[in-house]
Amino acid sequence: MKYALITGGTSGIGFELAKNFIKDGYDVIITSSSSDRLEKAKQSLEKEFNVTVLTYVQDLGKIGAAKQLYHSIKEDNRDIEILVNNAGIGLVGPTDEIDLVQDENMIVLNVINLVELCKLYIADMYKRGKGKILNVASTGAFQPGPYTSTYFGSKAFVLSYGRAIRYEGKNKGVQVCTLCPGATKTEFFDREGVKVPKGAMTAEKVAKYAYKKFMENKEVIIPGILNKMLKLIPVKLRMITIAKIKK
Repeated sequence: MKYALITGGTSGIGFELAKNFIKDGYDVIITSSSSDRLEKAKQSLEKEFNVTVLTYVQDLGKIGAAKQLYHSIKEDNRDIEILVNNAGIGLVGPTDEIDLVQDENMIVLNVINLVELCKLYIADMYKRGKGKILNVASTGAFQPGPYTSTYFGSKAFVLSYGRAIRYEGKNKGVQVCTLCPGATKTEFFDREGVKVPKGAMTAEKVAKYAYKKFMENKEVIIPGILNKMLKLIPVKLRMITIAKIKK
């Protein structure tokens, strides 16, 4: 069986990506920190596609969680052909006012456990001589984000790290792609405590485009014409605009 492991696969882009993998014949494993959300997503996917979806409860906002997840899946003899590092959160506010523990947990989720899952699974992929990894960053990776500084910084790391290990893996049969979506209509903004921006894309549309480009081995995937055009704006001007929106 060819398994696709999707972290944060219970809603939004992760959930919609799961649908695309299932349609393409992959067996899907989804993870979340919530057993209730996992069961709900599992039932929805199984009902729609008449397949079996595997689930693992794991809070990737905790140190050591990536290794726990990896070993749990390994003990169940599931070989992961595709890894999708989708789980992530954002925090909004002045850096001195954002709770330190929340900031730490975000770094662990967005950066540390993403790196550890990549390292663990890419080693297995090298041994097999094949595999694919999709890391989910953000258009926020392309410039600093005042009043969302750690989040944008974490996504800049994901983009840089992904491009680096892509280079390392290209001659070993492993492809690494980075998805940089713009504003998307998901629960992400509810968690941030802000409104969904006007013009935000649907998670379904983002996932469909992302899946297509991932299978074409596109290095950096940016869904939406507007999101691509925003990269042309000078970085300092983008920073000022972000500050005004987020403050």
